[in-house]
Amino acid sequence: MRIVIAGGHGQIALRLERLLAARGDEVAGIIRRAEQGDDLREAGAEPIVLDLESASVEEVAEHLRGADAAVFAAGAGAGSGTARKDTVDKAAAILFADAAVRAGVRRYVVVSSMGADPEHEGDEVFDVYLRAKGEADRYIQNLDALDWTILRPGMLTNDAGTGLVRLEARTGRAAIPRDDVAAVLAELVDSAATAGLTLELVGGSTPVSVAVKSVAGN
Repeated sequence: MRIVIAGGHGQIALRLERLLAARGDEVAGIIRRAEQGDDLREAGAEPIVLDLESASVEEVAEHLRGADAAVFAAGAGAGSGTARKDTVDKAAAILFADAAVRAGVRRYVVVSSMGADPEHEGDEVFDVYLRAKGEADRYIQNLDALDWTILRPGMLTNDAGTGLVRLEARTGRAAIPRDDVAAVLAELVDSAATAGLTLELVGGSTPVSVAVKSVAGN
């Protein structure tokens, strides 16, 4: 499989790139700065330098053509202000989805956020973030041309992954290591049977592959 990941230098994305490359997939990661390229190459991924805040749909689609799946794992980051929540967490997510449609890439996996809700109230930066993610998710949920799956992890940690998770439509809030988020994403990319699902993910007691097969069968 060829898989293109937006936000290719993110903490989850780099973990995912290593997993996908190790199993033999062809992986490319979209990054904003060329100096990030060595980290992607070390992870086994091809770096694509492209700014999703300024690129056109057609420019992004050019890099998606021929891919079997696309993963949106970009984010403005914890230190960013409200403006970039809209330009990255919302607008770039919508742009990447539109580009996937134009490029004919059906399998589309999104790293969203637990609590994402277009109707979320509040004026703090995190409130704006949850609205932006929710608005992007809602847009993607209405795209019939994509076999989308939206993943909403709980509180992210850098603890070593356990390979044991809870993956359901509603889990309640809890923590999840980034290692385990990446492992779930690697399974979801392969699992078209999860298309049309919005799933929450936290630490749990079910092996990753079993958890994905379980939701796919529901």
